[in-house]
Amino acid sequence: LRRAASPCEGLLTARGPALTPVMDEGLLEIDLEPWSGMSAEERATQDPEAFQDWKLRPEQLELTRKDGSRYKPLPELMQQARDFLARLLQRHPIDGNDTVLVVGHNAILRCLMLVLLGEPAKGFRRLQIDNASLSVFNISPKAGGGRQVQIECLNNTAHLEQTLPKKGKAARLVLVRHGETNWNRQGRFQGQIDIPLNDNGHAQAEAARGFLESVSIQRAYSSSMSRPRQTAEGILKSHPGVPMTVTRGLVEIGHGLWEGKLEEEIQAEWGDLLEEWKRTPETVQMPEGETIQDVWERSVSTWNTIAASLDASETALVVAHDAVNKTILCHLLGLTPADIWAVKQGNGGVTVVDMPADPGQPAVVTCLNLTSHLGGVLDRTAAGAL
Repeated sequence: LRRAASPCEGLLTARGPALTPVMDEGLLEIDLEPWSGMSAEERATQDPEAFQDWKLRPEQLELTRKDGSRYKPLPELMQQARDFLARLLQRHPIDGNDTVLVVGHNAILRCLMLVLLGEPAKGFRRLQIDNASLSVFNISPKAGGGRQVQIECLNNTAHLEQTLPKKGKAARLVLVRHGETNWNRQGRFQGQIDIPLNDNGHAQAEAARGFLESVSIQRAYSSSMSRPRQTAEGILKSHPGVPMTVTRGLVEIGHGLWEGKLEEEIQAEWGDLLEEWKRTPETVQMPEGETIQDVWERSVSTWNTIAASLDASETALVVAHDAVNKTILCHLLGLTPADIWAVKQGNGGVTVVDMPADPGQPAVVTCLNLTSHLGGVLDRTAAGAL
């Protein structure tokens, strides 16, 4: 369709004649033909039951084609996404080093992302994709077979006039990972050892402050450890008077005997357990430390308590850690503790979550791991250790 083909061609123009787009009907938008040309208000008036299904239960929506046949648009689109992804990965194998630009539409891109993430329940309403937004997914071979998928960035609109997507009708939470520490830079497992920000970490907090300066913030929450607290304090310099609550519910995973060690040191003493942590993190009990399930239970409980305390008009800043943020985001995306490697959290990266206006609906991950304020769409922050 022209609204996707034209931007794709425009993006490639600056790269010279070497790249030409492949047009694939697997990227066509969802087929809502009976509603074509209608506004949301018109659909709600003419077909109220179906419109409610679309808003609240999109996978159950049934429509009637011109020939009288009934069909379910979203299940059809999910199959279309599966088929497209199979062709894409045949053309660009995951053990290669290709970077692939995919330009499509709102619903098909959401379905494609859901297929990559293993098709979590109610997933369609858990994601937001805005016009001209940028998302980055990393796909690599997984130890033991299959593929490892990581969301590096989701729905980045920082290059557009409105830095963050427009807030919805309910409360919003802005989730930030703390800035860099020396141990992040060195790749040491920090866990619950209270390492402060280094100079670059303070600079990242300052960049996040500038990025969020125009965002209205009414409350702030931080892990009780110094690196997220210092990051939150830096961001709040542009929001004087906003109260900040610190909580142990958001502290980093306890790595136990691994804390303070480099990966090669852990490999030498706990090699099998380290490999299990990388392959199946949900099965690992850290030596004298925590499990990812332990972190999941306290971080998600704390997150839910914060979210439930907010008025619909409020936006809260929440600053925490890599593992904590990953468990919260896996929960919001409908994933499990086994999926923490599917989410990337860069130092100083910004994530936005909008609570649902309709009871019983999932919260929306509006954008994830925005790092444009740190130097680009791709996350170039220190990998650190987890």
